[in-house]
Amino acid sequence: MWTSGRMSNAKSWLGLGMSLYFWGLMDLTTTVLSGTPTPPGKLEELLSDKLQSHSRTKRSWVWNQFFVLEEYTGTDPLYVGKLHSDMDRGDGSIKYILSGEGAGIVFTIDDTTGDIHAIQRLDREERAQYTLRAQALDRRTGRPMEPESEFIIKIQDINDNEPKFLDGPYVATVPEMSPVGTSVIQVTATDADDPTYGNSARVVYSILQGQPYFSVDSKTGVIRTALMNMDREAKEYYEVIIQAKDMGGQLGGLAGTTTVNITLSDVNDNPPRFPQKHYQMSVLESAPVSSTVGRVFAKDLDEGINAEMKYTIVDGDGADAFDINTDPNFQVGIITVKKPLSFESKKSYTLKVEGANPHLEMRFLNLGPFQDTTTVHISVEDVDEPPVFEPGFYFVEVPEDVAIGTTIQIISAKDPDVTNNSIRYSIDRSSDPGRFFYVDITTGALMTARPLDREEFSWHNITVLAMEMNNPSQVGSVSVTIKVLDVNDNAPEFPRFYEAFVCENAKAGQLIQTVSAVDQDDPRNGQRFYYSLAPEAANNPNFTIRDNQDNTARILTRRSGFRQQEQSVFYLPILISDNGLPVLSSTGTLTIQVCSCDDEGHVLSCSPEAYMLPVSLSRGALIAILACIFVLLVLVLLILSMRRHRKQPYIIDDEENIHENIVRYDDEGGGEEDTEAFDIAAMWNPREAQAGGAPKTRQDMLPEIESLSRYVPQTCAVNSTVHSYVLAKLYEADMDLWAPPFDSLQTYMFEGDGSVAGSLSSLQSATSDSEQSFDFLTDWGPRFRKLAELYGASEGPAPLW
Repeated sequence: MWTSGRMSNAKSWLGLGMSLYFWGLMDLTTTVLSGTPTPPGKLEELLSDKLQSHSRTKRSWVWNQFFVLEEYTGTDPLYVGKLHSDMDRGDGSIKYILSGEGAGIVFTIDDTTGDIHAIQRLDREERAQYTLRAQALDRRTGRPMEPESEFIIKIQDINDNEPKFLDGPYVATVPEMSPVGTSVIQVTATDADDPTYGNSARVVYSILQGQPYFSVDSKTGVIRTALMNMDREAKEYYEVIIQAKDMGGQLGGLAGTTTVNITLSDVNDNPPRFPQKHYQMSVLESAPVSSTVGRVFAKDLDEGINAEMKYTIVDGDGADAFDINTDPNFQVGIITVKKPLSFESKKSYTLKVEGANPHLEMRFLNLGPFQDTTTVHISVEDVDEPPVFEPGFYFVEVPEDVAIGTTIQIISAKDPDVTNNSIRYSIDRSSDPGRFFYVDITTGALMTARPLDREEFSWHNITVLAMEMNNPSQVGSVSVTIKVLDVNDNAPEFPRFYEAFVCENAKAGQLIQTVSAVDQDDPRNGQRFYYSLAPEAANNPNFTIRDNQDNTARILTRRSGFRQQEQSVFYLPILISDNGLPVLSSTGTLTIQVCSCDDEGHVLSCSPEAYMLPVSLSRGALIAILACIFVLLVLVLLILSMRRHRKQPYIIDDEENIHENIVRYDDEGGGEEDTEAFDIAAMWNPREAQAGGAPKTRQDMLPEIESLSRYVPQTCAVNSTVHSYVLAKLYEADMDLWAPPFDSLQTYMFEGDGSVAGSLSSLQSATSDSEQSFDFLTDWGPRFRKLAELYGASEGPAPLW
């Protein structure tokens, strides 16, 4: 049979293991090892009984587990155990073979003796046991002497691994002011040693750093607060070092450490407080609504949601003029303008501002109140404001036949400042490019400067400007909407050229044409047209007209028997009248051709040539004759046109025609933009210029009423009648295309006999050049010799020009 033995390092129980069956002697071994006193002879009796009770059939293989300590560091192979077969007589005839996990690499066997050795260092943490197979062979024949079977080699643990915190270092947070014993975090250390064998893996926790603020449970590793009233504002971060030691914390055990970074989270335990109880601010009266005036700040030592602030105005005379909002990023109160300010109305305001925490914690209310107030004084600073119109918008209705110079509205503006400067009015010309209106510079009277035509422009939207006398940069504006009301100033007329035909076989009362009319006017009650034959055709024997009472009329025949040979075309004048006040009418002509038709009234031919051409003259010949006549007419018109263009418009020769410029200087300066050129040719002979060709548009400037100084106070208001007369005359001059150009009349008001600059006029200058001496030109060198000869004193006779 097979037997196996295991030798410990002391080899203390090999004899007992080799002589007793493992299963049969278990109870006996327990009795012996328990330490219970046994009477003399009892042991032999028990041994005999056990041997008899457990006698069984002979087994050829008896098996036990082998045990070997890990981490053997000796130089010789480590003895593990011994395999032995009962057939082994000690003569070397039995050969032992080892196979399985680690065979030949980790474990070797002496094939003669059956001794098993470990030839490598064993680590239980890497592998706790090995399963191998043993076989006994006849060395001579190789025949198995015992059946093959498995056995296990277990690695016994030693304390060779320290505890480790696999999740460290740890980060934890606990609210400030937490009660003692509040759980913060649990740390866990693991030991790779065998927890079922001895105390190698029994871990005990302790705190090395972090007292007296925190403590740790020695068994569970739970960290708790150990000090009351820990204040985040005093100290926020803590570094705690925890140690885990095996062997139950006994001396000689291995230890490992980890770091726990603990942060105190904030709670709302600090009320807000304003660092200053009085704020002084200022704002311009021109500050727009919602503009920022200043900022206030209530300091709170807390952070996050606990430091959020809500600012409100709780009292003061500026609660209706100012508002306050909270900046969510910086928790400051921003004071803004709530409505327009006026230095002239109120120069200062006082606000009482409160800052409070919106999020409170009930257990800290005894530390409050969690609000504070401060006083804000705001001064309004004066600025020079532009003129203000009252009202801020004008709507004017004016009939289109209003006379030029009629005042249609008085525009009023005032200076809102205390100084109350004088105001000067003008029109923004970009809003009135046609210059239909004019505003009096001092009174603000808005007048018409040109005739209005509703059919051309029914609405005018102009902008009137008001400028301070002492500060031209301050300009106010107002919109004036002018609606041109309709008057009956357009007669109705045909919308197109009407041409009708009548058949030669037409009967009396037959409809020839239906006509309608259009009128550019737009009366409130709608258009109503009346149709009749013109007075010169009232007794027309051929045609008559019937009004349909719907702004249309029918043209009917009054007789039958029309003949192309007698008359091929009729021109019927029709009088069209409207229902306006006054009634306006016009005469339109209906052209009626006489045509030959079939019995059903379809037109066959409206040309009388079939009745007028000689028999020998064909249609093609007639067309050729007409074409020749047309070409001759075109040539005659071309020759006349060329001769007309060659005709001189003036009574002087081309060589003597001298073109000159009349230059108008606008307000004494400004550069080349202030000059305007005029054609002097019309002044040689206006009648010849008028008769010589088509009318030419004048190039002189439109009347510039604003050329009067805008910056000089007027001693008296200009009479409206004078304004009307001047405007009407200016418009009349502008519309007269054949009037010679006139100089612009400018009123400078900065020069004259009463001015320190004297008069700038040349009217009182000397009438002769003899009073002026230009002899000094001779001293200016050869470059001015020609001027000296022309203007200097000469002894000889004057040159002829």
